[in-house]
Amino acid sequence: MDGSGCVGIFAAVKSRWATWAQRYSALLWRVVWWSAVHDWVNRLLGPLFIGQWAATFSAKRGAPLALLVILFLACSSGQSQTENDGGRIAEELEADLVITVLAPSPTPFVRAPVVTSTPVPPAVALPTPTLPDAHAVAALFTRVPDVGVTLALPGGANHAIDQGLFAPAGGVLIEVANPGSTPRWEPTPDGMQRSVRAPILMYHYLSIPPPNADIYRRDLSVAPALFRQHLERIKADGYTTIGLYELVAHLAYGAPLPERPVILTFDDGYRDNYENAFPLLVEQEMTATFFVVTDFIDEGRPEYLTWDMAREMHAAGMSIESHGRNHVSLRGKDADYLVWQALGSLETIEFELGVRPRFISYPAGEYDRQTLEIFRSADFWAGVTTIQGATHESKQLFELRRVRIRGSTTPDELARLLALDW
Repeated sequence: MDGSGCVGIFAAVKSRWATWAQRYSALLWRVVWWSAVHDWVNRLLGPLFIGQWAATFSAKRGAPLALLVILFLACSSGQSQTENDGGRIAEELEADLVITVLAPSPTPFVRAPVVTSTPVPPAVALPTPTLPDAHAVAALFTRVPDVGVTLALPGGANHAIDQGLFAPAGGVLIEVANPGSTPRWEPTPDGMQRSVRAPILMYHYLSIPPPNADIYRRDLSVAPALFRQHLERIKADGYTTIGLYELVAHLAYGAPLPERPVILTFDDGYRDNYENAFPLLVEQEMTATFFVVTDFIDEGRPEYLTWDMAREMHAAGMSIESHGRNHVSLRGKDADYLVWQALGSLETIEFELGVRPRFISYPAGEYDRQTLEIFRSADFWAGVTTIQGATHESKQLFELRRVRIRGSTTPDELARLLALDW
């Protein structure tokens, strides 16, 4: 049935049943609602159930209601595709934790263990995805640090949760896979204000500067041998590297952190990060966050990472986040420009790596109130600055402080910076 035919029929029905429609306006609103979610209804309940529903109301309320239901569904039937294959429903959940569910309607779940040698902290409340028949996957998830998992559902379907680290407490079977990946759940604040000291170290170049390097290049360049000493000192002093996701989880709802957390970050996405920093991080079993300039990678600039390099680092458990599109200051820019920067970098990283970045490092450390609001509205979770300090508050997630590491920072100086209460 085409659009013009639908319009004509609706006009006739409206004229003939105007009084009836006024009396049953509440029921008409329900019909409109059913139309808006017809795809959901078709997928979950099936056409047979729709027919039974319409027939029941036809008997109770008269023919017009059933007629309207049929018209609403018919006029929009060409816009939906029901994904049904022998009782197996494919459903992609519209949430930041995207799980593709391919399974029959599940029976009550039986709790299954998490197969991992990693200590499992107490369970914490996280958003609960829902299966097509409204059965919850799990009400509680237990964090399992630095692992990826596979979600196994009744019926034999398996789905790898990219960058996931979830262990349902009373839900579906979780199996550990891809060690070292980073979490991608949505932090749900519990309303409590928190503060924590967790130094975020800020590196740039990880190489010996060329002889003709200017003062800035020399200052921002850490030699690979010195970086190895930094990592060894960090480990010797009892610090544990975590990601920004763990930090935000702690500030948002009190997720546990190690006794001495430290976060390693690298700005700009230089190629020497891949060539020199990445192998040492893997060797020391540490993780780090790399803020990349997406246009520079797209342009194939030789001094910056390639997307293949970024994918390899990401697969090994490193986090790839946004440093804007072209390393231009975000201070004093209009909203349209900031949206272009936020969404452009976000969508590029998501396209190339298959995961959505959640953190922004403001280029040159420059930003203003509008910058924070635009990136927050673009569904970023937090931002890091160049302001010196190591203490973070839940009310200032978009102004996280960092500790600048220079080419002259010795292991002893690093230890002193890590110990400062600032």
